[in-house]
Amino acid sequence: AYKVAKSTFITGGNNRIILATDGDFNVGETTEKALDELISRERQSGVYLTCIGVGMGNLKDSKLQVLAKKGNGNYAYLDNINEAEKTLVQELTQTLYAVADDAVLNIEFNPAMVKKYRLIGFDNKKEALANNSVELEGGEVGSGNSTMAIFQITPTDMNVLTPNSAVAENIAEVTVRYSQAGDTLQRKMSCRVPNNFLAIDEAPKPLKFAASVSLFAMKLKNSPFATGEWQMVEDLARASADNNNFLQAEYLKLVETARKLYDDKKRKKKRKKGADE
Repeated sequence: AYKVAKSTFITGGNNRIILATDGDFNVGETTEKALDELISRERQSGVYLTCIGVGMGNLKDSKLQVLAKKGNGNYAYLDNINEAEKTLVQELTQTLYAVADDAVLNIEFNPAMVKKYRLIGFDNKKEALANNSVELEGGEVGSGNSTMAIFQITPTDMNVLTPNSAVAENIAEVTVRYSQAGDTLQRKMSCRVPNNFLAIDEAPKPLKFAASVSLFAMKLKNSPFATGEWQMVEDLARASADNNNFLQAEYLKLVETARKLYDDKKRKKKRKKGADE
């Protein structure tokens, strides 16, 4: 595939290999190490790699996300027609057309305002979170695509983060470094995060939805940080989900199912405890 891509290479064009597989590689380079080396070497030639996992519950995706990352590309998993339509029709430009390479987001918190913070998710990148400056590597950014990082913070003074707070200091500074597709020149832009606190009820719907998804994931992992109840997850989802968006509607159904399952489990545990006593 890389030989064909290089023989038909278009300068300034979207030169990309699309690998669709169930993850069970049985031709060519088959070891993860050999694949990593091949893709890391070929990414320098300007050929992107998009990996698409396909299947219905039988996907072997241990390699696909890593390979897409190595190839400065992206990854998607298609297990039904709706997901296929989303990835290959609705989000085609985001999937196939890169507008930035090697995008890196750097967030530096103001120690006068923020006592401690926690990046939600990224549990496998704890080494990157050693101090008050956290750097997240985003890789390729597709046309029209967006990325969200969610932090839980503890202010130095609880009165600092309140609606209409008189404290004017910035909470953090955000810097984005990137290079345009096909260019190696690093560009940078920065912005400051003002002390513009909003209660969750007043937050825009996309932020409410993101908060619900984050809490949902933490509840499923039994995270000690997930102190909110299941009903809170569902309430946030209902208040923010767009029922015309099949993914968000499907998410709401998942939340409802999980709440019922965990509530039943909780009730059974209480009954058992009462019987033992």
